[in-house]
Amino acid sequence: MSIAPAVANLAKPIIRGLEYLSPLGLLGIRLWVANVFWKAGLTKIAIGEDFPFIGLGPSTLMLFQYEYSVPLIDYKTAAYLGTATELMFPVFLAIGLGGRFAAIVLFVFNIVAVISYPGLNEAGVQQHQLWGLMLLLLVFYGPGKISVDHFIRKKYMDSPGY
Repeated sequence: MSIAPAVANLAKPIIRGLEYLSPLGLLGIRLWVANVFWKAGLTKIAIGEDFPFIGLGPSTLMLFQYEYSVPLIDYKTAAYLGTATELMFPVFLAIGLGGRFAAIVLFVFNIVAVISYPGLNEAGVQQHQLWGLMLLLLVFYGPGKISVDHFIRKKYMDSPGY
């Protein structure tokens, strides 16, 4: 027996095991990245005195006015759009609804965040690079079998007549 078939026989169960675990890995990546952006969004909102009203805190507007340099739009629009992006798309990413689209939006948002904040240190850049790679992985592989997208596809797109 040659070495190639022996190595292949050893590799097959390992590969099958990794393929079996890949939906959990994709779920873990989705939840990790969604958590990062969700927490960032939560830090930008403040609950007003009229409790059900939730708005941007004054410190958030000041950050966008004086610290961040978002290109092409004014600071107030950037603050509201940025906060909305950080609060909406992580939810979609976490549950896997429009998973690839949510990953693309957050990938672009991540790039804008790095470009817009000139005071970002090397460790911060590395974190953003890691999140960007994780998001690209989700763009290319999709949200996986443990997602709303998968269940929708299974129910409506894999059925006869579609």
